[in-house]
Amino acid sequence: RMRKLERKLEENKIKEEKEAQDLEAMVQHVEQNLQLMTKRAVKAENNATKLKQENALLQVQLKNYKTENEALRSGQSASLAVVKQNADVALQNLLTVITNSRSSIKQLVSGAESLQLVADLLKSIDRISEMSEDGQ
Repeated sequence: RMRKLERKLEENKIKEEKEAQDLEAMVQHVEQNLQLMTKRAVKAENNATKLKQENALLQVQLKNYKTENEALRSGQSASLAVVKQNADVALQNLLTVITNSRSSIKQLVSGAESLQLVADLLKSIDRISEMSEDGQ
């Protein structure tokens, strides 16, 4: 009976060591994923900053175009073709910013979803380790 208990104890130790190794491997994998998600989030933040700068530039251009438009309306000389060309350039710039903004927003949402998944995994690991500690 004593040998049976010793054998059972040894089996439990081996099982516990394997579970600990598996848990450690899972934690390392989650940490790697978290680092990757952090890099993506930083990239998305940098992209958002760039888009804000582009937006500010376009706001200045828009203000200039409005001023030019007011000058035209008050009878000052300016070529209508130049105004149209400037408006076309502004439109193309705005469309580019809109496209880039949509892409950045999608990246941010994807990154947030991935980070939520990592958080959920970490919660699960925490619960598993608590259950293991309670079972000892």
